[in-house]
Amino acid sequence: MSAEMPKSLTLGDLAQFTGSEVFFRHPLSAGCLYTEGVQYLAERASAYWLIDAILCPQASQANLREAEFQVWTLTVREDRSATLVGSDGDNNRIYNQQIPWTDFALTSVTLWFANNTLYLPSEH
Repeated sequence: MSAEMPKSLTLGDLAQFTGSEVFFRHPLSAGCLYTEGVQYLAERASAYWLIDAILCPQASQANLREAEFQVWTLTVREDRSATLVGSDGDNNRIYNQQIPWTDFALTSVTLWFANNTLYLPSEH
C-alpha cells in the first residue's frame, strides 16, 4: 500500500491563471461561483475548506453582502495555525476567522470576491 504524495503548490503556479473560461458553482453558498484558478488552488492544496470558509458566509452576513469587492487573505503561522481575513476594497476588515491548525501549502494566499465570484487576483 503506497501513500499518495502531497501535491506541491507555489505562488508561481497560481500566477499562470490570467482569466477563466470555466466557472464552478459552489453548492453550499447562495449560488456563488469560483474560477479555474481557485479550483486549481483547492485541488493542489487540498483546500476546498478555504472556498467553503469564504463563500458559505456570503449569504448570511449582511456586512459581506454590502461589500461589492472583497479581498480575502489566508496567513499561516509557523505553528501551522492561520487567520482568514476578509476586507473590503478600502482595507476595512469585514470578516475574521482563526484556524487552529492547517496543512495549507503556502504561508499566505490572497483571493478576491466580486460579482458573486471568487477568483485569484491574476484572473481579474
